[in-house]
Parts: sequence; C-alpha cells; structure tokens
Amino acid sequence: MPASALPELEELHRLIELGGTHLDAQTMCKVAMGSHQFDVLAVTMGSRDPAAPAIGFFGGVHGLERIGAEVVLAYLGSLVHRLKWDKALHDLLGDVRLVFMPLVNPGGLWQGTRANPHGVDLMRNAPIDAKEDVPFLIGGQRLSATLPWYRGPERAPMEEESYALCQVVEQSLLTSPFSAAVDCHSGFGVQDRIWFPFAHTTEPLAHLAELHALHRIFDQTHAHHRYVFEPQSVHYLTHGDLWDHLYLLGRERHPQHIFLPLTLEMGSWIWVKKNPRQLFSRHGIFNPLIAHRQQRVLRRHMALLDFMTRAVASHSRWQPDEHERDLHHRQALARWYPELPKPRRSGLVRPK
Repeated sequence: MPASALPELEELHRLIELGGTHLDAQTMCKVAMGSHQFDVLAVTMGSRDPAAPAIGFFGGVHGLERIGAEVVLAYLGSLVHRLKWDKALHDLLGDVRLVFMPLVNPGGLWQGTRANPHGVDLMRNAPIDAKEDVPFLIGGQRLSATLPWYRGPERAPMEEESYALCQVVEQSLLTSPFSAAVDCHSGFGVQDRIWFPFAHTTEPLAHLAELHALHRIFDQTHAHHRYVFEPQSVHYLTHGDLWDHLYLLGRERHPQHIFLPLTLEMGSWIWVKKNPRQLFSRHGIFNPLIAHRQQRVLRRHMALLDFMTRAVASHSRWQPDEHERDLHHRQALARWYPELPKPRRSGLVRPK
C-alpha cells in the first residue's frame, strides 16, 4: 500500500464523486496520523422526508477488521452504479433514507489495529456500564491503552470517531419513526452471526417482538441462509457498547419511535480453516486474504444488506400490530431467552 494511500477511503471518495447529486456527503471529523489526515465521512442518499424510514450501514469500527468496511463500500458501490439504470431503485429511494459510514475508524485501518490511534476500542467507548459481570479484558477495561478492549479514561468524553457515529445515528436515524442499523464486523467463529442488543445486560430489549418479526421474514425470504440471529448477550457482556447506548438514547428521546440496531459478525474461522497459514497473520485472522474468498464474502452479504433496505422501507407491511406483538414476544423469549420466566398471554402492549 502506498505510504499516502488508504484504499478504502479513496474508494469512498470515488463513489461520492460518481454518485453526484444523488449523494450527500458530510465530514463528521478528521483523524490525524502523522503527516496524514483522514476524513470520517457520512454519506446519505434517498428520501429527505424526516418521517421516512431510515437505515444506516457502518463499517471499519475496528480497524483490523477491514472486511467490514469493504462490505459496506461494496453495497454502496452497487447502489451508485444502479442509479444509472434501475428505475425500481429510484422508486425505493423515494420511500427510504440510507446512511453510510464505511470507515468509522480510518486511523485504525491505517495502522492495522482494532483500536483507534489513541488505543481506544470504539465499541467499548460509550458511556454505559454493564449491569452484570463481564469477562476480564474483553468486556472492556480501563487499565491501559496498551491492552486490548481499552474503554478510554473514566469520565472522559467519547473519542471523536465514536462521537461522530453517535451524531450520525442521532441526526439521521433516531429522528425517524422507524429505523435500523447494520454494523459490519468480523470475528472468531465458524458461522456468520447477526447480533442485536443488549450487550450490557442479559435482559431483553423493548422491541423484541419487532426483531422477531424481522427475523421471521428474513427466514421466509432467504430460506437457505446460514446466519445465526441472536442477542449478543448469549456470548458475552461488555461495558461501553455503542449500539446499546444509542438504542437506549432513542428510547429516551423518541419513545414512540422504533430503532433496531444489528451487528453482522462475519465468522472469520471459516477463512482460517480453509487457509491455516492465516493464523500467522494478525490481519489474516480477521479477513479473507485470498482474492476469490474475499469476493465470495462480498457477494454473500449483499443480499442481507439489500434485504434490510427493503425491509425498512416496507416496515408497515411486516411490523407486528398490537394483536401480533404478544405472540411475537413470547416466541422470541422462547427462542432467545428460554431461561427467563414465561410472560402472561395478556397485558403485553406496545412499548411506550
């Protein structure tokens, strides 16, 4: 890689130029790395109606997981190129707002680290503490920036990159009556997983019924998919999760709105299993290093991101009504929280 280049950022600038007036790009902050300075950009396309449903796509929160940024860029690139000829896409964009932040942590991508240039793990940086015990280090720690999963100093402001992501979500997603987010990561595991909050507690979130309904239509639409849809708390709890923080912020500021944040965790053990030499490369542990495998990963997840766009645009057609919420909620508890007490059949109402 040339000393002055960050290929993903160059590709994002190219797509912004290619999209022209269809795209609105905003620099949320700048990250300095020696003599280089990288923009943290948010790109918006689609409806400008504040009441329109909205969805955000995020990548590069962990700089070592480049494939997350590349998946978001690939989807944005597909949409930009389809603008030239796809009438159905133009009709869709009249009904929904799309927001893209493919490179939340360009400094981490530049230096090949999970954390940002200050050594802070952005996904442990929100002002929220776990209600229950978290695993040592991985759950977020304040011991030292030289250790992984560092949260940042206690009572310090959020890092610029974390704050930029929160600003985009607050301004472009939470203000919509219905919105969702997909944050693309890669991590250990042999399966691709779609996580939803919470990470700071094992308690279910208020919109469990809506998530179960979304999961059901995804199963029906993509009958042979290999995603595991589940709450993050099934695996471990953490301090400082940005999506927990933003979900709760949306509940506080816009209690009548629905915001469904999802995290795509691409199972990187699949790539390591097929190419064990990747174990000897820190980059290889989290990314497919062979070109045809990377292309296969990019193709596979396009269907998920396109489904999410269409599901958000058409939410009124599948979102459970007052009579359906009880059933969806009980089925969700049985699927994802089997150890919790069973709720009564009556009395479940829409969260206020």
